Amino acid sequence: MRTYTIKGRVQGVWFRDSTRSEALRLGITGYAKNLPNGDVEVLAEGHVSALEQLCQWLHEGPPLAEVSSVSEGPVEPGTSPSTAGFTVA
Repeated sequence: MRTYTIKGRVQGVWFRDSTRSEALRLGITGYAKNLPNGDVEVLAEGHVSALEQLCQWLHEGPPLAEVSSVSEGPVEPGTSPSTAGFTVA
């Protein structure tokens, strides 16, 4: 399981919904949510190769996004996707 913080022009450009589509295509569960500071947070759980592909995709995002950085951070102990699938919060 990994968590990512995506910075740049990533809110109001269909970033979360596009991330959901990409995650489902890759068989990844988790969520994407907007943060108050304008970033997007993604929690993703799946096979290592799928997570690597998602991370590569996050660096580009959907066509209207302008990603300036993607950072990978620690997952809080006890954190897990709340449901099967991938949600947008």
